[in-house]
Amino acid sequence: MQKEQISVFHIFKIGIGPSSSHTLGPWRAAQQFVNLLTEKQVLEEVVQVKILLYGSLAKTGKGHGTDIAVLLGLSGDDPVTFDVTQVNSKVEKIKSSHQLNLGARKQISFFFEDDLLFLFNESLPFHPNAVTFQAFLSTGKAVSETYYSIGGGFVVKENDQGDAAKEVDLPFPIDTAAELLHWCRKTGLKISEVVMENEQAWRSEKETRDGVLDIFRVIKECIYRGCHTTGYLPGGLNVARRAAGLNKKLIGENAYHNFEEWVQAIRATGYGFKNILDWVSCFALAVNEENASFGRVVTAPTNGAAGVIPAVLQYFIVFCDSYSEDKIIQFLLTASEVGSIFKKGATISAAMGGCQAEIGVSSAMAAAALTECLGGSQRQVLMAAEIAMEHHLGLTCDPIGGLVQVPCIERNTMGAIKAITASQLALQSNPEHAKVSLDAVVKTMWQTALDMNSKYKETSDGGLAINIPISLPEC
Repeated sequence: MQKEQISVFHIFKIGIGPSSSHTLGPWRAAQQFVNLLTEKQVLEEVVQVKILLYGSLAKTGKGHGTDIAVLLGLSGDDPVTFDVTQVNSKVEKIKSSHQLNLGARKQISFFFEDDLLFLFNESLPFHPNAVTFQAFLSTGKAVSETYYSIGGGFVVKENDQGDAAKEVDLPFPIDTAAELLHWCRKTGLKISEVVMENEQAWRSEKETRDGVLDIFRVIKECIYRGCHTTGYLPGGLNVARRAAGLNKKLIGENAYHNFEEWVQAIRATGYGFKNILDWVSCFALAVNEENASFGRVVTAPTNGAAGVIPAVLQYFIVFCDSYSEDKIIQFLLTASEVGSIFKKGATISAAMGGCQAEIGVSSAMAAAALTECLGGSQRQVLMAAEIAMEHHLGLTCDPIGGLVQVPCIERNTMGAIKAITASQLALQSNPEHAKVSLDAVVKTMWQTALDMNSKYKETSDGGLAINIPISLPEC
């Protein structure tokens, strides 16, 4: 039996940083709770709301903006369309006025310190990322619901099946890499073509193409914005943004009016190894600096790892001269399938699996996508994904101060470079001689996740998070 059906638009979601599991997921959970109150026809009767954050959502919630996300979600705002420049001002207004406009329809009293609780020493059994919403009604009754943010912006309501796409009749049901390879061999289709056939069970090919290109629009805007924005990241660590400075150092002082002009200018800087290495790092830094600044990003498959796939895709566009819609769609479809295989067979949540589940998975996705777009066979594509993940196994998640900044941002540069290296290795290899399969690596990654100490799973209770002395301002 197939585990779940995951669309490309479940792996790639447009949202706001800094974390898919701690920001986007809780935001979506808050929206779902407002919808529940509406469905029960009790929204107008609500007089008070309490939010209880458990486990990792409590321990690193402030650094990841979980409190901000749930307030905006309860207010009826959507992460795809909300003006990112208004994030802080709206939240500050809620705090100072002690008023929350629930679902943009019902004004209620809200006291941040009393009504939003970080339960640092409590966890719920299903998943480390848990949030409970409680709505108290004028009738004396209450409505309560618990949600789990399971990684990549996916949300599961307690005793529910989650937010995977509605059940459809897929022509090529896939849970594992072996099953994917089976369908490729049987049909002769590329991996991206198999994915497109499956996507048509949900919508037309044109709708899928348009949706993927919209994902790319957000990606390229994010890269461009990140490469042209200076300053310091919020949160109190005083981390300086580096992408803009590196961009200027590599390309000079000239101003470029749009993404396309900028791409041409980057190409003109040359194709030497060092130059390409610097640019790939610059692209990854740019995205994750935007992510850390509550900017608009795409989960790929998470926010913390949002820079890897854009950096490798931008490398492909700029240095492989492949700026075409068909190639961009091929890249993102291939990447999404590898991401879904990891989600089904292991996890894409750092709170469950450490950073191997985020940077490791994104690197595997990027390696696979690049390999197909450079003409690799289906087996070489899967081999590239395996190589990339194999060399991220055991990577811990230990964000300093609970912020998605150190070491998270630089890890995206490492993941991108490893993805390109893995792709080149696969393209120069005969997969018939491979000793390790992608499915074996997925299984190993999950076993490693189960064995990993919880202090290395996005709790900031171990690793760099406790060995780097910091003093953050009170939130």
